[in-house]
Amino acid sequence: MYKDNELVIRPIEARDLEKLWELIYKEAAPEWKKWDAPYFPHHPIPFEKFMETSPTWVGKENRWVISVNEVVCGVVSYYFEDEQSIWLELGIVIHESANWNNGIGTRALKLWLHHLFNTLPLVRVGLTTWSGNERMIRVGEKIGMQIEARIRKVRYYDGNYYDSIRMGMLREEWEVLKDSLKIEVES
Repeated sequence: MYKDNELVIRPIEARDLEKLWELIYKEAAPEWKKWDAPYFPHHPIPFEKFMETSPTWVGKENRWVISVNEVVCGVVSYYFEDEQSIWLELGIVIHESANWNNGIGTRALKLWLHHLFNTLPLVRVGLTTWSGNERMIRVGEKIGMQIEARIRKVRYYDGNYYDSIRMGMLREEWEVLKDSLKIEVES
């Protein structure tokens, strides 16, 4: 668990599952999906069916909850693009619009980066988004990530083509930046 005042990131617990289902799978077209890879389909899942997947959520190292004042409001995650070369991509979703544009994503991502660089033998951490999600690009830049690639017009959404944006940070860049990012961690 890592804490920044009222914001906490921590492994998912069984008590979080109902809220996660409400945030992620209860609705057919949740607002957050307009920003998080909307070019991929999203389908609601009945609660009972979601609960069958609980072993893939609870206590896993690659997906944690974000909570503010002990209320779950999002998820940070990672996956290996190539596990052999330890090419890791991180992700974040803040599910409710009331929690957007107030620094929660930036603060949570700083804590998640701190955790990843301090617990895994990483050379680089990446973040992939799309040009339609300008807020995510700004968050990446705020925490010191650089745009490493722009694959033009490969994401089709709502009648338009968008670019895929690849951002990244090397361990040596993290080492230089981590003190200036003023990460206050309670673990």
